[in-house]
Amino acid sequence: MVETSNRTHRVARDGLIFLEHTFTLPLDHRATSSKGTIEVFAREVVEADAEHDDRPYLLWFQGGPGNAADRPGLPGGWLKRALEEFRVVLLDQRGTGRSSAITYRTLPGDTVEEQSDYLTHFRADSIVMDAEVIRRQLIGDRKWSVLGQSFGGFCALTYLSVAPHGLESVMITGGVPDIEGDIRDIYRANYRQTARRNAEFFTTYPMDRDRVLAIKNHLLDHAEYLPTGERLTAERFLSLGILLGTKNGFDQLHYLLESSFAQVAAPKLSDAFLADAGAALSFGKRPLYAVLHEAIYADHASTNWAAHSVRQEFPDFADHAVHAKQESLLTGEMIFPWQFEQDPALRPLKDVAYHLAQRNDWSSLYNLEALAANQVPTAAVMYTEDMFVPFDSSKRTAAKIGNFFPIHTDKYQHDGIRQDGAVLVDQLLERVRN
Repeated sequence: MVETSNRTHRVARDGLIFLEHTFTLPLDHRATSSKGTIEVFAREVVEADAEHDDRPYLLWFQGGPGNAADRPGLPGGWLKRALEEFRVVLLDQRGTGRSSAITYRTLPGDTVEEQSDYLTHFRADSIVMDAEVIRRQLIGDRKWSVLGQSFGGFCALTYLSVAPHGLESVMITGGVPDIEGDIRDIYRANYRQTARRNAEFFTTYPMDRDRVLAIKNHLLDHAEYLPTGERLTAERFLSLGILLGTKNGFDQLHYLLESSFAQVAAPKLSDAFLADAGAALSFGKRPLYAVLHEAIYADHASTNWAAHSVRQEFPDFADHAVHAKQESLLTGEMIFPWQFEQDPALRPLKDVAYHLAQRNDWSSLYNLEALAANQVPTAAVMYTEDMFVPFDSSKRTAAKIGNFFPIHTDKYQHDGIRQDGAVLVDQLLERVRN
């Protein structure tokens, strides 16, 4: 049994108290003998005049995988609303932020096999076990509530599967996963929704259809280099389509495309375009997102680059369309093997990423019987037009969970919590309390 500990720093500013906790936790909570420890960071936030009140706790599960928790300035949106009633815990999920962050420089292990084994401990099950230790250290036997966005919703359902005794209520936005479907079916649904978002984007900004084609064809014939030194390829350019899954993504992509070519005699992409595209495409700040993205769906079978293989079933996305001078669609939230060759931040992780894609010893993340018998009040905002988490699969999952209250809306994209967070938190709290 690994001894756990907690170091805390207190900061007071702008009417808020920030308690910065650093926990020493086991790498493997299930191991009978120690496999070592990691540090997990969580920032607790409470209104100053309620610092000594007995307010309930709300744990925030960030989207991801591989993203650190919010770094709040003056809180707004969902966080401001939550602080009216809760002490909010912003958890840096293990491997991110200040929680033993993983990059190619920090990943331990002398062999690819050792590195791959290490990374198996950074999925939702381990994140939830971290949360349970943290809950007990902060509040003992008291329960807390969870708010999970996107991948945070995946974590919330794992929490309901393995440790519902720690939960007062569960709230989810844009994050009800397919808990039984094959990973390839999940990506087929993602490609279909991404194709619809492409169509909507080109209807909104019809001039950008020709711009996308012109840039792609230019990249097939000319070497253009990003500020980080690597060549920008046609397939990597098309992955800017991930912007289509957010509320303001249409505008962001349009403004990026409209300044694409420099005003020079020979065709050449502008420095501004290359800088902005490079920033949007790099995984330098979150390599774990790319490395574990398909692993978050794995269940006793290899993922084997599912998004890449399924892509070939869709002619407008397939490789032959990308590398020919014809229209091809922008891709969405998919990770492809060539990204580990083209992105400097991912290149050193290529071998371990390939090893993870072939693993078939993944454990189950969800307990279907426990979810069916769930007694914890659970509510979820499910976006009918979500490009990242397909609505139909979310509905199928929702029907299998006890005490589950869905909220269906076409008003938002995947980032609704960022756009109208206070309203959504109000709706979720109403459902779980009534």
